[in-house]
Amino acid sequence: MHDAVIDVARFKLIGRRSAVSINVVSTQSHGVRDPCAHAERDRHTEEPVLANVIGLDTATADTAVAAMAGGQVVWEATVPPASGTSRPAHATALLGQLERAAAELGGWGEVERLAVGVGPGSFTGLRIGVAAARGLAQALGLEVVPVRTVDALAAGIAATTEGQGRRCLAVLDARRGEIYAGLFDAQGAVEWELFPVSPEALSDRVAALDPAPLAGGDGSIRFRAILKGSGATMLDADDPANRVSARQVCRLGMAADPVPATDLEPIYIRRPDAELWREQQQRRRHEGA
Repeated sequence: MHDAVIDVARFKLIGRRSAVSINVVSTQSHGVRDPCAHAERDRHTEEPVLANVIGLDTATADTAVAAMAGGQVVWEATVPPASGTSRPAHATALLGQLERAAAELGGWGEVERLAVGVGPGSFTGLRIGVAAARGLAQALGLEVVPVRTVDALAAGIAATTEGQGRRCLAVLDARRGEIYAGLFDAQGAVEWELFPVSPEALSDRVAALDPAPLAGGDGSIRFRAILKGSGATMLDADDPANRVSARQVCRLGMAADPVPATDLEPIYIRRPDAELWREQQQRRRHEGA
């Protein structure tokens, strides 16, 4: 059944065009028990129902996967783009990391639930992650829970020492010179619904907040100089909380209700670049006719 599960996921992921390697060369993984369990106060979840959960997120340049058992992280890996390139490793790394996560829980037969980051973020990355999760859930009859990527990012920011008891601003790089931003209060409730915005407009809006939030995420790094002018406190650029953590996807996924695998869909706030490009080409052909 092990091979069949991977075959189903691979088919859902890429169709019949090519095979996906499940060998990972560089993972930056850390197979240790949760070092933050004694101090972390997850403000974004209610008391979760403990289960064996695998969490994954492919909305950003990272491929993030974690395994949680009984509320404790037993394994976690973050796979960045290959050295010397900005191209994410989602297609080549994800299935191998999911295999490793399942093995750490005792095999796929011990996995009860998949928690899946559904964006917003990279269109291609989201399709890969959602398709893999949907295929595995259908093949094994696993529960599957969608988790907003921005919520997972905010939960990681809130879990830092600086984030305790304060507002958190989760900022994702949306490309095209924009960012996706979500503001959460000190209890983890949403203050601003997720929206795409220019960094300048976000800076103006944040400047009106009192108290100022703690900001983090890859968008806060890219547009750091602009956002600093808003008065927001910024996580250090090298702080791991700027990256989406699969352990937070697990925690949020344990506290939410599962959905049918067929209902699992990415969050696309904007239309894909490829779709806009096709429309542009069609207009040009029409105008040239």
